[in-house]
Amino acid sequence: MTLIDAREIPADPASADRLSTDGLDYRVIDTTDAAESESFQRAVSRGFLGPEQTAEALAFGTPTFESRRNIGVFDGAAPDGRPVATVDSWVTPLTLPGGGELPMWAISGVTVSATHRRRGIARALLEGELRAAASAGVPMAGLTVSEATIYGRYGFGAAVPVARVAVDTRRAGWTAPVAPGRLEYIDRETLAAELGAVHERARGSRSGQIPGWTARWEQMSGLAPADTDRDRVRGVRYRDTAGEVRGAIAYTLAEGTGDAAWRHTLRVRLLVAETAEASAALWRFALQHDLVDRVEADLRPLDDALPWLVHDQRGVTQTVHDHGWLRILDVRSALTARRYSAPVDLVLRVTDPLGFTTGDWRLRVDATGAAEVEAVEGGTPDAELDVSALSSIYVGGVRAASLFGAGRIVAAPDTIAALDRAFVSLPAPVLDIWY
Repeated sequence: MTLIDAREIPADPASADRLSTDGLDYRVIDTTDAAESESFQRAVSRGFLGPEQTAEALAFGTPTFESRRNIGVFDGAAPDGRPVATVDSWVTPLTLPGGGELPMWAISGVTVSATHRRRGIARALLEGELRAAASAGVPMAGLTVSEATIYGRYGFGAAVPVARVAVDTRRAGWTAPVAPGRLEYIDRETLAAELGAVHERARGSRSGQIPGWTARWEQMSGLAPADTDRDRVRGVRYRDTAGEVRGAIAYTLAEGTGDAAWRHTLRVRLLVAETAEASAALWRFALQHDLVDRVEADLRPLDDALPWLVHDQRGVTQTVHDHGWLRILDVRSALTARRYSAPVDLVLRVTDPLGFTTGDWRLRVDATGAAEVEAVEGGTPDAELDVSALSSIYVGGVRAASLFGAGRIVAAPDTIAALDRAFVSLPAPVLDIWY
């Protein structure tokens, strides 16, 4: 797949004009300007309530910063000269049902200074990113969010739900067979390399995934200078019987207090596996670790085998929450890129607050799961929904029936059933990193 370089896309003129009327300068950051680059990175850290960046932390973040399209909003009256709002983006492949990929405009680093709230800045940032992506011909946008109530108004839909897991190890026990490979402790540099390599090989097996990047794996492995838990991070990899690395886990251990001082909580930072055997072996390592009463993990797929690996499933608590949000920008490109689980032929009437996808679209899926999409006019649609709802069901992790029950899709029950059969994705979608 050939991906465009988002850094070549200029700042959106509509957002620039809108903010200029309020005395604000909206522009792409010049990554060759050391002072402006440092100012941007410090603004992002402040926006996410992080610490003031040290020189070492800035150096760690610079390669990632330089690889992305960074937009800052500046107020000439701000005494520190830092941007009062930030956003960064890049184009990355999104794994689709059926194993294919689609270019996605990934959005990150969205911050607005507490001194500049309620001035339409966030709207200008988000709409500017979507217009930039659409103008560049990118059919999808995506993000992970700290606040879930903001992004629906821009057409994003919560599309990749995940589970937060807590395991009472003494109650749960273990019942699955022991994997025949071997486990090895590894240093943090090796851990970062193994997490990245396994993740890249495995990410094509589940829709919703995107590739990671070097700093993401280093952060998971305790190599980020600003990580207060960095010295607590440990890593283990799993080799199969042929000696090939098939999985890795990054984790920390937290000691209990009082009478439980010798009991620990093992917190999984990331567990990646490209085989069921590797996944089971790493879960067994975590759950049967000496002096560990509790294991915690997040961003796990909803069909994770974990509850079926233990003796007592009631020792495993799974809390489902939203994580990956998607926003379709080109209906034809998006719907024809993925494969479907059942044939369907119907007309979708899509509304879009920004106008990118508004219209009636006929979706025809044949017995092989391949789709054709065409714009149609006149007649009565089979289903009516907004682009946020369509984006939510796109990778198969959210059921049309759920949105129908919430009044988000208007259609006859048999049409909803047909949508569910067609759009469902197996295995369940997942997104196991933040971006």
